[in-house]
Amino acid sequence: MLTIIYGDVSNSVYNTNIYFKNSYEPEWLESEMAKEIIRDIDGSEVLSGECIHSPVLGQIPPERLSGGTKTLLLMLNESEKIFNASTCGDNCAKWILEIGKRKDITINLRHLMGFGKNTEFEIRIKNGGEIVHSMKELIPVASKYLNSMKWE
Repeated sequence: MLTIIYGDVSNSVYNTNIYFKNSYEPEWLESEMAKEIIRDIDGSEVLSGECIHSPVLGQIPPERLSGGTKTLLLMLNESEKIFNASTCGDNCAKWILEIGKRKDITINLRHLMGFGKNTEFEIRIKNGGEIVHSMKELIPVASKYLNSMKWE
């Protein structure tokens, strides 16, 4: 199940780019889901665990993937950690939901992510324990926690 924590989380990995650079394993790119994520989000093809073909950049190492793609790969492969999903655009939301269907993951958000107007899901909001099933249910709950954040 997908769990979201809104606001600051002391044990969250905020800089997912640096974390990915120092922790990813080439075999992470070998799963069909990883290949689909990279194809969908970055429009690129996995050639090997250490080489991606980007239509814009040519052959690149995995460290040059987009921030959203790297964060999704971290969620997929290190689901015991909490990652800052605010590094992801709304184009990553369907993948976050899909990963959450396959395994328990907890993410940190500092904004309201759009999971799709007509999309049904099951998300637990850790801040207050609510379970939401649609954007209509999520928006007021997320707004409550986001509006109570202390911005420094």
